[in-house]
Amino acid sequence: MKTFTIGGIHPPESKLTASKAIEKMPVPSEIVVSMSQHLGKPAKPLVKVGEEVKKGQRIGEADGFISAHVHAGTSGKVKSVKSVPHPGGNYSLSVTITTDGEDAWAEGLNTAPIDWKGLSKESIIERIKDAGIVGMGGAGFPSSVKLSPPPDKTIDTIILNGAECEPFLTADHRVMVEYAEEVIKGLEIITSLFQGKAKPFIGIEANKPDAIAAMKKAAKGTGIEIVTLETKYPQGAEKQLINAITGRTIEEGQLPFDKGCLVHNIGTAVSIYDAVSCNRPLVERVLTVSGMEISSARNIRAVIGTRFSDIAAFSGGISEKTNQVITGGPMMGRSQFTLEVPITKTTSGILFINNAGLESSRERTCIRCGKCIDACPQGLEPWLLGNEAQFRRLDEAELYGLANCTECGSCTFVCPSKRELVHWIKYAKALVNNRKQRKTA
Repeated sequence: MKTFTIGGIHPPESKLTASKAIEKMPVPSEIVVSMSQHLGKPAKPLVKVGEEVKKGQRIGEADGFISAHVHAGTSGKVKSVKSVPHPGGNYSLSVTITTDGEDAWAEGLNTAPIDWKGLSKESIIERIKDAGIVGMGGAGFPSSVKLSPPPDKTIDTIILNGAECEPFLTADHRVMVEYAEEVIKGLEIITSLFQGKAKPFIGIEANKPDAIAAMKKAAKGTGIEIVTLETKYPQGAEKQLINAITGRTIEEGQLPFDKGCLVHNIGTAVSIYDAVSCNRPLVERVLTVSGMEISSARNIRAVIGTRFSDIAAFSGGISEKTNQVITGGPMMGRSQFTLEVPITKTTSGILFINNAGLESSRERTCIRCGKCIDACPQGLEPWLLGNEAQFRRLDEAELYGLANCTECGSCTFVCPSKRELVHWIKYAKALVNNRKQRKTA
């Protein structure tokens, strides 16, 4: 088994839904489609209140090079176009659609599969762009941009990220088990863009033996290599995954293509196959609904724009003991202030938990034990970054590698003094960013 060379931890896996098949959630009476579902500039709304829309219809136009189109998840009528709560913790311009129950596709979409091998590279990229495909693992980088690296960058390695190392989350796991052929076809489409010069890999943690078996069976004869990875967090982080599979190190200031690599998520690969082969925009996704306070933990396929409250109701409701709702996993996910936020293209899971008792675990003075240094996969000294952040010594924090922190949470997890190291590091990053903006202005 392979793994990355520096740091890492093994938190409790809590994969409560690993054996639960994906269930299709009925379309709710309303969906809220955010114009901010990707890295970069939000999309521009193309519809007005009262307008009738069809499933898959483009309702948001990419507004810049780093942006992505947004589509209606079902058919219905536009109820509002305004800012509403967003799972990222802020407010986002969104299109609310009152659904009509017909779930009718717009003309020309969701067609029978075609032989995509007859398409040109430019046509494939255009289909991916038109479908609004973005990285579905969390970052949301527009896939058409990632698949068009600078001409001076030679890509020799394509990696699909099947690690899914966050506790609780099993959406990618179930996609690999249940949609293995679509995953492989998506990866073949991605690899074809580099004219046979890039070797394809799929990295999967060892705690998913059924997914490994399914992917090996589907990949037989394709030249795609399935790599079994040690179960260790953050195995699925881009830099760590590249290091585990290729041995290459992405240095500070570098991007994966600087080392000849591109990394894509499992769900993204399936969405690329759907877009290129079936002209199907990204309007739904698989996510995990879990935690100790949800009545029925499960993996579901839901329309993008479905509110958390509707998902909770579909899953049997939540306990009155629920005191925290997290989008994503417990290590890097975000706490929510309302259940009226919608899922987006990057929502990998929703956790309903009870963290009673944690409030008594107040931060104490650093005891210089070095556990955070051992755990950091970036080889940083988190205790030192935390100190500099608390005292607003920004120049020193930058000198000690502030920008290279991926905010994985490993340091906070192992700290015996319960220091909120990631919180302080994020705080310092925000101050540095504000300082740069002021200088630019």
